Amino acid sequence: MAKNGKRLTKAYEGLSSDVTYDLKKGVELIKERANAKFNETIEVSVNLSIDPKKSDQHLRGVVQLPGGTGKVLRVGVFARDAKAKEALDAGADVVGSDDLLEKVMAGQIDFDRCIATPDMMGLVGRLGRVLGPKGLMPNPKLGTVTMDVASAVTAAKGGQVEYRTDKGAIVHVGVGKASFEVDVLVDNVKALLSGLLKAKPTGVKGTYVKRIHLSSTMGPSVSLDVSGTLSTVA
Repeated sequence: MAKNGKRLTKAYEGLSSDVTYDLKKGVELIKERANAKFNETIEVSVNLSIDPKKSDQHLRGVVQLPGGTGKVLRVGVFARDAKAKEALDAGADVVGSDDLLEKVMAGQIDFDRCIATPDMMGLVGRLGRVLGPKGLMPNPKLGTVTMDVASAVTAAKGGQVEYRTDKGAIVHVGVGKASFEVDVLVDNVKALLSGLLKAKPTGVKGTYVKRIHLSSTMGPSVSLDVSGTLSTVA
């Protein structure tokens, strides 16, 4: 069995797997133990009582984190003429049409989020094999296929994060950096949980959120008191 290093062993001191914490205390514990040599990401894992094999229970969506993500997101937009200008004015990093298509096909993917106007989807569809596996394919359900490219770019740059359930019915999302203030991280966690509650599939009965864990990139994790945490979510 692999042993934890001294840094991680120390980080686990004072924590118990048998204890659940309220949201603020959990954030405080993880934040103070995020002592790697870089600004660690604070992550939330939410176990849901859904069946991802059922198409109507596979969750995927976006949530706006009020405190931002702490990450500089590069946004690429497929648009022409006036819409291309709108995207650039809104802060998009890469904007184009056929020229952008050629760059992407050549392996030059210089963006972390991809947005397209509806009229460009015939073109963008040809990039499915390239963008799809990277999770970058524009999708109307995520607000990344839209004529309102300015709002989409602003949202992406302003702290919008995407979530989706994995095969184990778990959602993993980064909600900020260890350098963030506790209250900012708390508000970001609440925003994520609020989005997940609103996205609850109609076919799910009984307990929806089973477990919530907080962790940092290189640190330990703690379990949150589910009912207490959800009671704070609007």
